[in-house]
Amino acid sequence: MSDASSRPRASSVVPFGVLLAAVVLVSINLRPGASSPGPVLEEVRDGLGMSAGVAGAMTGLPGLCFGLVGAVAVGFARRVGMTAAVAIGLTAAAAGLLLRVTTDSVPVFLVLTVIALAGMAIGNVIVPAWIKARGHAVVLMTVYGTGLVVGGTIGSLLTAPVTQSTDSWRTGLGMWGVVLLVALPLWIGLALRERRSPVEHAVSGEAPPSGRIVHSRTAVGLTVLFGVQSMHAYVQFGWLPSIFRDAGISASAAGALQALLSAVGIVGALFMPTVIARSKGLHGWIWSYGVTLALGYLGLLVAPATVPWLWALLLGYSGLAFPTAIALITARTRHPSVTAQLSGFVQPVGYALAAIGPFVVGLIHDATGGWSLVIVLLALTSVPLTLAGLRVASPSYVDDEL
Repeated sequence: MSDASSRPRASSVVPFGVLLAAVVLVSINLRPGASSPGPVLEEVRDGLGMSAGVAGAMTGLPGLCFGLVGAVAVGFARRVGMTAAVAIGLTAAAAGLLLRVTTDSVPVFLVLTVIALAGMAIGNVIVPAWIKARGHAVVLMTVYGTGLVVGGTIGSLLTAPVTQSTDSWRTGLGMWGVVLLVALPLWIGLALRERRSPVEHAVSGEAPPSGRIVHSRTAVGLTVLFGVQSMHAYVQFGWLPSIFRDAGISASAAGALQALLSAVGIVGALFMPTVIARSKGLHGWIWSYGVTLALGYLGLLVAPATVPWLWALLLGYSGLAFPTAIALITARTRHPSVTAQLSGFVQPVGYALAAIGPFVVGLIHDATGGWSLVIVLLALTSVPLTLAGLRVASPSYVDDEL
């Protein structure tokens, strides 16, 4: 495949500053809706009369929705255009987040949560391919990966304090819908402007190289890496504050510790795309992710409240596997069509795997009445994470494997 066939053609259509602003706005809004309920899960349960089982199921909704909706996101983008698909997703997310805090019904709250998460799922899958098609991939993927981590961090950090200061979990959760509204005008404007632009059809309509993505060993390895790390992310979003609170730590402090964990990923998101672009291999990085993941959970097992900041830092460092996996979606592909295909495979399958984790954690916790077995099982998953990461550590292209 020649370089000309994969050369982005949208840079001359949309100024780089507009592309940058669009990526910033979408990335910071794709995680708070998922990470914010964790720190105030007890308040939400009390306010809605939600059972522990339903709460456990709710913590698994992000991964489940990201997986199921992400699986059809590429096909949806082929119909409406990638920019329009992202704009529609953001609109659905904003509506879901704003409306769910107005109801006292658990089923309605869950349905609106699903709508919000479905909108975010579209952005998860489509934005990496959207970036690949428009050039400046390293810079924009750096911004995108960083924005995802920042969004997850502020969702964890601010929700509990706002809830406590206003004495309302509805305000704490609802404010993220207001933040998301800020992104809509620019993305809707881009969708209207680029509705008939060549780049939309080049990426969302052009046939990718022949071959099924599942036949690519790199794609499968990246999917497992992404899935295991995403499982940990959503277990931590949903249950880590509860683990800390059960150890005697306050709600605000537990939220801050979760935010500290997420904030470590900001540093990784800032430099991992550049590291990947310039490095001959990532083997040392992958080994360090697996080791710190196991050590972080071991600390939670033996002394959760002694030096909780250390366990949060270790788990946060292991979470650099997430910006690594996100950056590899573009770094391990040449053509934007393959990027879209890879993103549409890695993220839905990975998030489907991730959806199982929080739900199983809730079941085991209810059955045992404690966190010990949960933490041991989570620590053991450092093995598949490391093995999958080593498979994609060496430079290779999915295009070639297809």
